[in-house]
Amino acid sequence: MLIVPMTAEHADRVLTIYQAGIDGGDATFETTSPSWTEFDAARLPDHRYVALDDAGEVLGWVAVSPVSTRAAYAGVVEHSVYVDPGARGLGVGRALLVAVIASTEAAGIWTIQSGVFPENQASLRLHEQAGFREIGVRERIAKREGRWRDVVLLERRSPVVT
Repeated sequence: MLIVPMTAEHADRVLTIYQAGIDGGDATFETTSPSWTEFDAARLPDHRYVALDDAGEVLGWVAVSPVSTRAAYAGVVEHSVYVDPGARGLGVGRALLVAVIASTEAAGIWTIQSGVFPENQASLRLHEQAGFREIGVRERIAKREGRWRDVVLLERRSPVVT
């Protein structure tokens, strides 16, 4: 497996993997993946990666977005990580998180946060193993398909960016 920066060349597979996560029902409140233009505009270009198999096929992706435009929050981002259903359990998510943690720390980002549905136990375990901690649960924060959903708020504070 090779981790490389995400480019427009990866767009179709990235959005297909995103839609698969959406369709699974336990990854996001979104119901359809955005266009590549929308996806690209919402995420920081220096902190997004794809995992490729030996044939160059995208197995998963990770990307971050700023949480605020306020200067005080310049070192805080929110991330998303998605793995193709056929590649789950192979270490793809872990490799992607390692890459984005390294790039954000090198850029002086001190906090990465995320929201995960409590039913998504695999994602919660992955994040715990990558040094994220549970901050709390946002109860009944929004509805997906007419059903109120909770979200576990996670964060990883950098031990090197102080």
